[in-house]
Amino acid sequence: MSIRTVRNRHAAVRDDIGDLVTRRPLPGPGLEQLDPFLFLNHHGPQTYRPGNRGLPFGPHPHRGFETVTFILDGVLAHRDTGGHESVIAAGGVQWMTAGSGLVHAEISPDDFKARGGALEILQLWVNLPARLKFTAPRYVGVQRDEIPMIAVDGATVALIAGAWRGQVGPIESLTGVVMTTLHMPAGSALELDAPRARSVFLYVAGGAVRVAGAPAERFTLVELNDDGDQVAIEATRDAVLLFGHADMIGEPMVAYGPFVMNTEQEIRDAITDYQAGRFGAMT
Repeated sequence: MSIRTVRNRHAAVRDDIGDLVTRRPLPGPGLEQLDPFLFLNHHGPQTYRPGNRGLPFGPHPHRGFETVTFILDGVLAHRDTGGHESVIAAGGVQWMTAGSGLVHAEISPDDFKARGGALEILQLWVNLPARLKFTAPRYVGVQRDEIPMIAVDGATVALIAGAWRGQVGPIESLTGVVMTTLHMPAGSALELDAPRARSVFLYVAGGAVRVAGAPAERFTLVELNDDGDQVAIEATRDAVLLFGHADMIGEPMVAYGPFVMNTEQEIRDAITDYQAGRFGAMT
């Protein structure tokens, strides 16, 4: 076993969406993508007043990739044209495979808009290979109590997708993505599997850590070299991290707004299909 070293650290760029506090570490000035991980938005943390308008993500389309949404605090409602609907609370996760195309909305429930409250959400986009770009859309929403919480040396690993230490996450990824959130009190340390030739995704959502000895503060994406098969993390302050790994796709990619495909023609087709109503309509 050997420890991966740090290639770079990328600070998230502040890019608010209306009154929603938003930071984006990927893509950023120093890193366009981390195949197959395409995009990460960190919304909040912030507190909404009573009588607020809630999140601004009304009905919009997607095709060709997956969205994985982590509710760190607050609550999030989901609806889509595949007939899926849920309200997920703090600690839960929404995993949506857009595949061939659908329209969805990610909004605040009415009681949150009426009462207000704390909100912090991460949304990660994960690319799909060409063979799965037109797979049937699907959606899985899991609450915190459906996710295995594995205690390790004072830290907690929330296993969302994949297998680790004899346990299996509740979401089965189409492409073998392993995904966790890590909750690490100050002074705790973890060594996590990160098989060679897989892309590692490591984002510090809260607190501060050392990764292979290199310090990383809150709102930092840590880019790792493919020179080991484990990742060593030590919390220097109470920390929350997003950690996962996946096989690289290594295919041409063309992105246009909510569509991620392999060719320009496929992007044009996606726009045409959406405008023709082939993604379905919200009811």
